[in-house]
Parts: sequence; C-alpha cells; structure tokens
Amino acid sequence: MRIKKLIFRLACTGAYGLLFTMPAKAQATLDNYIEYGLKSNQSIQQQKFILEKNLYALQEAKSMFLPDVSFGGSYTKTHGGRTIDLPLGDLLNNAYSSLNKLTGSGAFPQVQNQHILINPDNFYDTRFRITYPILNAELIYNKKIKGQQVGLQKEEVSLYKRELVKNIKAAYYQYLKAVYASDIYISSLTLVKEELRVNASLLKNDKVNRTVVLRSENEVSRISASLTTSQKARDSARDYFNFLLNRPLTDSIMVDSSFSKPPVDSFSDQGVNQREELSKLSIVSDINQNLTGLAKSYIIPKIGTSLNLGSQAFDWKFNGSSRYYLFGVNLEWNLFAFGKNTHRINQTIADQQSIGAQSEYVRLQLETELDVRKNSLISSIAQYAAAVTQVKTAQTYYDDELKLYKEGLAIYIELLDAQNQLIDSRLRMNISLYDTWIAHAEIERATAGFPIK
Repeated sequence: MRIKKLIFRLACTGAYGLLFTMPAKAQATLDNYIEYGLKSNQSIQQQKFILEKNLYALQEAKSMFLPDVSFGGSYTKTHGGRTIDLPLGDLLNNAYSSLNKLTGSGAFPQVQNQHILINPDNFYDTRFRITYPILNAELIYNKKIKGQQVGLQKEEVSLYKRELVKNIKAAYYQYLKAVYASDIYISSLTLVKEELRVNASLLKNDKVNRTVVLRSENEVSRISASLTTSQKARDSARDYFNFLLNRPLTDSIMVDSSFSKPPVDSFSDQGVNQREELSKLSIVSDINQNLTGLAKSYIIPKIGTSLNLGSQAFDWKFNGSSRYYLFGVNLEWNLFAFGKNTHRINQTIADQQSIGAQSEYVRLQLETELDVRKNSLISSIAQYAAAVTQVKTAQTYYDDELKLYKEGLAIYIELLDAQNQLIDSRLRMNISLYDTWIAHAEIERATAGFPIK
C-alpha cells in the first residue's frame, strides 16, 4: 500500500507541478511557432501575391500621368484604282502654241493630259508619336482608387495573419491538452496496475475475493483504452498544428509547460476599433467616394497634347522635304449622354449608403462577439478555479479511503470510487486550464490585441 500511495502521489505532482508553478509570461516556444507560421503559411503567401499585384496596379496608374511615346509606320504599294483626270494639255497647249509663235521659240512645250492615281504608290510614312495628358480627371481618381486598393489588401493580409495566429494558439493549446491528458492516463495506468498486483496478492492470502481482482483488471483495460484514445487525439492535434505551420504533419512539437491561469482583465478596456474588418469597410467607403467622383468627372473636359515626328515620301526618299512634325492639342468634353452618367452616379451613392449601413451592423456584431468572448473567458477561469479545488478535495478523499482500505475499514469499491474521482478531476483541471487559454486567444482575436507586423 505504501508503494501504491507513493506512485500515485508522484504521478499527481509530476504531471502537473510545472503547470501551476511557472509564470504565464514565458511563452517563447509558442511565439516562435507563431512567427514561423506567419512566414510559411500558404494562405498568407497567396494574399501577399495579391498585394504585390495591387502595388503594380498602383504603379501603372501613376505611369499614366507620364508621356507616352510610340513608333509607327506604313508602306503603300498600289496599282489601279480611282484616278483624277487633269486636262492640262487641253487647257494649256493652244496657249503655249500661240506663245511659241509670238516669241519665235520653243520655250513653251506641249504638255499631256494627266491621270493621277488617288492611292499613293510606293509611299512610306514613319513617325514617333508622343502624347501627354494635361487634364484628365479619370486618371486622377483611378490613381486614388488603386492606392486605396493597396491599403485594402494590406488589411486583408493582416486579417489573415490575425486569424492564423488565433488558430495556431488554439491548436497548440489543444495539443498540450492532449499531451497532458495522455500523461494523466499513463500515470493512472501505472497506478491501477499496481493495484491489480496488490489485490492479486491479497487474493492469494484470502484477504479479498475474486471480484476485487476482476474489477482491478477491468480498470486496467479501461485506462489502457482511454490512454490509446488520448494518444490518437494528441496525434491528430499534432497533425493539425503542423498543417497550420506548413510543416510535415508528423514533425515533433516542443511542449511549453509554462502555462498557468491567464489574466482575466487583460482585455477589459479594449474594444473593437482595431479590427481589420472595420478598417476594410472604412477603406471601401473611401473607394466608393472616389468612384462617385469618377462618375461625376464627365463634367470636366479632357485635355491632352500630341506630337508626331516623322518622315513620309515616295520611293523611300529621306530628306528635308520628307521630314515633318505635327503638334496638336486635343479636347474631349462629354456634354450629353442621355442620363447614363446620372444613373452611374446614383448607383455609387446607393452603394455608399449600403456600406454605411453595413459598417454599423458589423461594428455591432463585433462588439457582441467581444462581450461573448469576455464572458466565456471569465466562465472558463471560474471553471478552472473550481477544478483546482476539486483536485485538492479528490486527493484528500483518496488519501483517506486509501488509509481506510489499508486498515481493512473500507471496501475496494469505495477506494475505486475515490480513485476515479481523482483521475476525473485531474482531467477536468487539464481541460479547463487550456480552455481558458483558448478563450484567451479568442478574446485576443476579438480585440485585435496581437501585434501584427
């Protein structure tokens, strides 16, 4: 009996001693896992690629305010088609003949009627074209919208990171819960095996009946089955945790035994103003305002300039006569579009009103979630405190029953009841401890309390 009592006390103190003596601040192991997960998670990487795409779109919008230079050319070879008839001979030859007679010379030769082909033949035209927008409200609003979309995607990345942090913490706590549950069952299995050995010895000496040994054997089988179940739950928790970190599922996980009760008032004064969901809605509202401005920009004329520098001539000639420049100022002003612009403006205004109503609803929803999370944390801490007390009570109850059983003043079923109460209370204490930390992670998520870089 002394050996059995010693084994049980060692199991009680060995499995849980660190849980209640170490401060809650030492969470370096979990912090390192979170840092690793934020760098390696595939969902975060996908969101970063989208952010990179939006940054390039912003650079594209900025480049539209710069001059645009293009090169173009054409060559035309033709035969046949329409012509312009010029009766130069009919108009001039009689006059030239009279002038030759009067002057007694041949200074005025006869000319032929001309048939000029309209399509140019063996003609080239090459040019550099430079365009520059002087005034274009659409480009201005487009640049603003692209910049706001970059900010929107940054908030989306932060949102994914914050959700991942919560999931990593919860998965780690679930893993620790399963690890320590397995330890409890291992220590309990050692205990019931020792009880079986002792009861078998008592049976040989006719101190107990056969039923006591059979019940001891059943306890060994029951605890063994529970141990197997808890080990499988531990493996499943390990696989999910490694999945979040984008690691091989069977990689080992370092166990941080520094978790005690979390502070109940750590988030008491924090609200939901830091939530990315509200920031996103604010940015969407700003984008919609610029979309309204974009729809109204039709009232502002578009002014731009263009300059062509090129050469054009027949038979590939290139000289001072073939080179040319062409400069122009362009004006475009949409004066009337049968109400299309007005309808477009009304759509953006309706969207703005919808976003405003959605923002109020989301804020109320987030505040409600925060209140629920706070209540859940307080409840979890209360349950944990009660579980600690129950372990102490169950330990005292077991010690008393063990003493009575040793003296022959209690039957085995009473000792077994005390033993099961102690095992169950230890399991509940283990569960409630990490449930408090899961609730802590939930409220940290609800307040956006974790610092995201």
